Amino acid sequence: MNGPMGKYAWTVKVGEKGQIVIPKEARDLFGIAPGDTLMLLADKRQGIAIPPKSAFSTLFASIFDGKAAAEEEKA
Repeated sequence: MNGPMGKYAWTVKVGEKGQIVIPKEARDLFGIAPGDTLMLLADKRQGIAIPPKSAFSTLFASIFDGKAAAEEEKA
C-alpha cells in the first residue's frame, strides 16, 4: 500500500512461533535477501521498527562514538 511520497504500509500476520513474513515489495524496496541479518528496534510507546541496512553504520557510530566520548571524559 502506497501513502505519501516515500511512505509505505503493509500488513503481516504473526505465526505460531512469533514469526512474520516481510512482504516481497518491502524486501525488494530495501534489498532484503535470504540470509540477511536485520535489526529490530522497539520502544514501548512508539512500537517496533526494522531500519534499512543502510542505517546500521550511522546507528552504530552514534552508539559507539557516544560511548567512547563518555569514557574519555571519565579518564
